[in-house]
Amino acid sequence: MSVILITGAATGIGYLTAKKLAAEGHTVWASMRDPEGRNQDTAAEFAELARATGVELHTVGLDVTSQESANTAVATVVEISGKLDVVVQNAGHLYVGYVEAFTDDDIARLLDVNAIGAHRVNRAALPYLRGQRSGTLLYVGSTIIVTTPPFLGPYVASKAAFDALAVVTSYEAAQFGIETSIVMPGAITQGTAHFPNASHASDAAITAAYASLDSLVARNEEATASLVRPGVEASPQGVADEISRVLALPRGEKPFRTVVDFTEAGVEHVMAFSDLTREAFVNRMGFGEALTLRD
Repeated sequence: MSVILITGAATGIGYLTAKKLAAEGHTVWASMRDPEGRNQDTAAEFAELARATGVELHTVGLDVTSQESANTAVATVVEISGKLDVVVQNAGHLYVGYVEAFTDDDIARLLDVNAIGAHRVNRAALPYLRGQRSGTLLYVGSTIIVTTPPFLGPYVASKAAFDALAVVTSYEAAQFGIETSIVMPGAITQGTAHFPNASHASDAAITAAYASLDSLVARNEEATASLVRPGVEASPQGVADEISRVLALPRGEKPFRTVVDFTEAGVEHVMAFSDLTREAFVNRMGFGEALTLRD
């Protein structure tokens, strides 16, 4: 069984993944912002679940916008559990609105959470994983980098940056025995706080200039949900189940990329070709060893 740190575990995919992996016997550290304040109910639920069932489910404070917070969280995990085997990079936030109306500060803030946040956690965790020459970095990405729907511009950009950082980090991590897997969920409108808690553009004047499109934005969530076939339960539990499946695979047999998409957009075909093209290019450069997991 592994010691697993999950970011963004207060709600949605991270929350369900924490519960599932703990139930399977792993030692799970569910990280979230402010577990003694805004997320105290979830922290209390996890503590009671651990007490009642005996699972190893712990909560640790982690704000991905702070390197100090990431360092402290990872150090806590290693100090108490004795090691760290897996990091599930799940923390993220959603922006909805007109691209022009998002200020540079708006977009920088979202990139800070969704992309640089994962990099901070990697910087905290990789020294331990490199030292033991083993471990897994599992990233919860998004099919949105291919489907690119309207009115979610900054979010699309941030998830593309997140994915690119995961890929380029994998070349270096593999040389120290560290595996990488990217699980790409499709659009999910049930069971997460993404749409209800989404942020909006700061520039009200520019937003008003696009008022003729407001009716389209208003039905964004409904339009997304309509992509799922009737009778299909588009639940984040499916993503948690896929994360569990990937982590259960033997060392060296985990897929680099996998897609869980209830909208059936065909992203898995696009990404398979994209990754083959990337790998061929890296091999042509003479860096094929960066694609190989070392012992």
